[in-house]
Amino acid sequence: MSVPRTLLAFRPALRSATRSFTTTTSTPSFTSRSSIPFQQPRPRTDWQQTWHQSQKRTYRRQAFSYRRFQQSRALFQTCAARPTFYYEVGGIAFIVGAFYVYNLEAVPVSGRNRFNIVSRETEQAIGGQMYQQTMQEFSGKLMSPLSKEHRQVQRVLDRLIPHSGLADEKWEIHVINDDMKNAFVIPGGKVFVFRGILDICQGDDGLAAVLGHEIAHNVAHHAAERMSQSFLTLPVVLITSLLVGGDASLWQFVSQLAFTWPGSRTQEAEADYIGLLMMSESCYNPEAAVGLWLRMEKEEQAAPPQFLSTHPSSHNRVEKIRSWLPEAEVKYESGDCAAIRPFANDFRQATGLARW
Repeated sequence: MSVPRTLLAFRPALRSATRSFTTTTSTPSFTSRSSIPFQQPRPRTDWQQTWHQSQKRTYRRQAFSYRRFQQSRALFQTCAARPTFYYEVGGIAFIVGAFYVYNLEAVPVSGRNRFNIVSRETEQAIGGQMYQQTMQEFSGKLMSPLSKEHRQVQRVLDRLIPHSGLADEKWEIHVINDDMKNAFVIPGGKVFVFRGILDICQGDDGLAAVLGHEIAHNVAHHAAERMSQSFLTLPVVLITSLLVGGDASLWQFVSQLAFTWPGSRTQEAEADYIGLLMMSESCYNPEAAVGLWLRMEKEEQAAPPQFLSTHPSSHNRVEKIRSWLPEAEVKYESGDCAAIRPFANDFRQATGLARW
């Protein structure tokens, strides 16, 4: 094949350009659109490498979850192919349902039906362990029984206990020198009150609302009910995770959202109701409970939505307590309360204990 003479004329210049190129660096230099030179290939930055590795790990987790889901579905299909599978499922469901119905009981005072398989003795044994742990945690902050805060709690508790139905408990009072606004009663009659909540109570009536609520949890054996709920929900979570797939912690969260947290809010409302009647029978003004929760509502900051909380909002509590006030006021006005109340007020004013 012959080369055109016009190209032969450029042969010396082409050889010169080739020699010039080979004497430069082996890695060519480029210029970006912003006229900033960089070498090729462009290296990854640290954050790009981290992101790339995280994407790989995420993909592996998703792939693993998907494979486990496929395996769980295959296992379910294999079991469902058995001719007696649905009879077995029906038999298990019947046994579980009969066990559930057999262990239903009515909550004292409120009459609500609930599932409970934990005895009072077991509840108190677990409460004893909780008491030891709590004492170890706050042993250095316990206030003296001679302090005015401790005497106030003792005075209010002495009037509530005879109307609680738990007079046979070995009641012990511990006031914690801390600004936390909290109080609780451990099964077995162990009362813990933080000094900070006394300012919110603003007197014996408000404190009676707090202590009545906490004692009511023990009257209704709510701790035993929560343990019984865990006995039911934990197997459901494990079986669902096995058959459907996915992380067990996800199904645990779904279980809490659907059963545990609504149940806790039900217990809190129930304790409000029982405690309101208890303080009224003990000759404490039930309207003080409304004022207490109105003050608590002002103290709440950045509270989570009610459906994501184990406690109802203070606003909802106030509305329910107001609906129960007529029943509570009947108990407050009956009996010897009309005679006891003026005498108690005169005594506190005469001794300088109107606040405490």
